[in-house]
Amino acid sequence: MKSQDILLLLRLVALERRANAPNPAISETPEDLNREVESTHEMPDDEDSSAATPFVLNMELDPYSVRGLSSAIGISKSEVSNALGRCYANGLARPQRLGGSPVVNRRGLEEFLSYGVRFVFPVKMLGLARGIPTGLTAPIFQGILRNAGEHPPVWPDPHGDTLGLVVEPLYKTVPFAVRDDETLYKLLAIVDSIRLGQPRERKLAITQLRRLLDF
Repeated sequence: MKSQDILLLLRLVALERRANAPNPAISETPEDLNREVESTHEMPDDEDSSAATPFVLNMELDPYSVRGLSSAIGISKSEVSNALGRCYANGLARPQRLGGSPVVNRRGLEEFLSYGVRFVFPVKMLGLARGIPTGLTAPIFQGILRNAGEHPPVWPDPHGDTLGLVVEPLYKTVPFAVRDDETLYKLLAIVDSIRLGQPRERKLAITQLRRLLDF
């Protein structure tokens, strides 16, 4: 497994959640989440028929296609294909019987991210820079637990507005991939919290991960 495989799987989860969940937003208050942490133990668009002329086709990329996934997460089409092959081989994804679109084994992914990702892909901390908040300082955690350090963890991004301690992203295209995908941003920030956090922080992150994967 490679780190881009996780990025790809989380993008697929975000797509599936958007398509299937009646209410993808997380509405729990910080108090609700803290109580739960304390008790924890261990699709393609149709061709536009209204095009102005027969010479112009207004078509969207199938988000589940190799090209659509490549465009969304910023890795090459060949690497998307390779990553899908690895995920099919290890059982974290499978092709649908009809159409062949990839489907994520969410329970298997939850187990790996909860207990394995921090050992397989340990965190590398770099210097100070501006970037996108990640870990416990990401918006999904709503300030439930404060970052212990002076500077919050961030993914480096020249367009970011937060000065923080740089966390090397799980994969180099993460800052690009999360710009237009709020659910993917939440999932990747959760993964970083699991990779970065102490036991209490990891429990909180795993609780949020389970909520996002439960649809």
